[in-house]
Amino acid sequence: MKVVKFGGSSLASGAQVEKVFHIVASDPERKIVVVSAPGKRYSDDIKVTDLLISCAEKYLKGEDASELIETIIGRYKSIADELNLSNNIIEKITDDLLSLLSGDKDNPASFIEAVKASGEDNNAKLIAAVFNHKGLEARYVSPKEAGLLVSNEPGNAQVLPVSYERLYELKNQSGIIVFPGFFGYNTEGDVVTFSRSGSDITGSILANGVKADLYENFTDVDAVYAVNPNIVKNPKEIRELTYREMRELSYCGFSVFHDEALIPAFRAGIPVNVKNTNNPEAPGTLIMSARENINGPVVGIASDDKFCSIYVGKYMMNKEIGFGRKILLILEEFGLSFEHIPSGIDDITIIVRQNQMDQEIEKSIVKRIIADLDADEVRVEHDLALIMLVGEGMRQKVGTAARASNALAAANINIEMINQGSSETSMMFGVKDAVEKKAVQALYEEFFAEVKVR
Repeated sequence: MKVVKFGGSSLASGAQVEKVFHIVASDPERKIVVVSAPGKRYSDDIKVTDLLISCAEKYLKGEDASELIETIIGRYKSIADELNLSNNIIEKITDDLLSLLSGDKDNPASFIEAVKASGEDNNAKLIAAVFNHKGLEARYVSPKEAGLLVSNEPGNAQVLPVSYERLYELKNQSGIIVFPGFFGYNTEGDVVTFSRSGSDITGSILANGVKADLYENFTDVDAVYAVNPNIVKNPKEIRELTYREMRELSYCGFSVFHDEALIPAFRAGIPVNVKNTNNPEAPGTLIMSARENINGPVVGIASDDKFCSIYVGKYMMNKEIGFGRKILLILEEFGLSFEHIPSGIDDITIIVRQNQMDQEIEKSIVKRIIADLDADEVRVEHDLALIMLVGEGMRQKVGTAARASNALAAANINIEMINQGSSETSMMFGVKDAVEKKAVQALYEEFFAEVKVR
């Protein structure tokens, strides 16, 4: 059995939904289909989820949202019209949306959760109707009916372990199951969403629940690329990745997968195949527990910007028991989470997301570190980008750090910091935001032969 997930771009129009139908119909093993809300049809288009959030906010403010409602319903209607569906399904979607919008608003966060999740929910109903119209037995199944229970953390829901046992029953149902992604229900029966791109998480959870043989994730690219194609022209396609490698790449900017999405599939040892809705014959990228195909030390390069570093220097720091704990307690008091902590015998650097600190918080943190820890030096560096080299092959290959450093030096790029994870599958370089693309291009040229950059 295969669980198949289709992203918003794969479901943005009737033509795209037609492709989805043929993909599902071509393989009888594709029994569970997880859908996102309709995405962008063109670059300036607006995703249905974003329209729904705007609509909910207007309702909470008591403002007129009739134009937004018309636009949202129009997105579903255009798909139905392209595929010659009867108007019954659009009437149902309209009734469902209006019912949600007229519901209880005493808890604004809960109200927004329910409205924005309706994008996936109503699209699942529409896709099931399309499949049946075209002669493929299918039915919509809601997360509540299936027993997908999640924690009560709006926008960051976590699946509850009891869900997996309940979801296993889906395996025994006939026909195609069309399941909305992005949300589940808490124990009180309220809708709670995963983080954005959460339909990937739903697909992974269902694959785990039904013990699928494969989880296929259809998007709009032929494969996962070794580097961002907006930075390097025609980058190498990655045929095989381990879960750990994909997790590292997702964390540092790869947009193909949300970095939490693979965890349920990983825990069940289910391989994940990333494929292209627009080119389903392409083999895509297979993500698995382990791989034998190691072509060089680096499999991919990812980058992300808008970080800052808090540097703390103090002579004999390494002899002072509890020094690191005290710094982290200060950050905790100010509500900051950290990303990396490279350290030496007399200094430590803490990397944090820049948007966590304004000038007032920054001054307060610096003042507290100096006062509480008697630090010799504390300084904050802004506008950093983190570049991640990822590859299981780094464990067996000597000299990867030297090659990377030499490539950056040859490109006249100063390295602000270096950090290698204990797993030895990733190596992080900190550079200034302004040279992020140049640095990525230099590293790609070093580890992936004969590339022409834009």
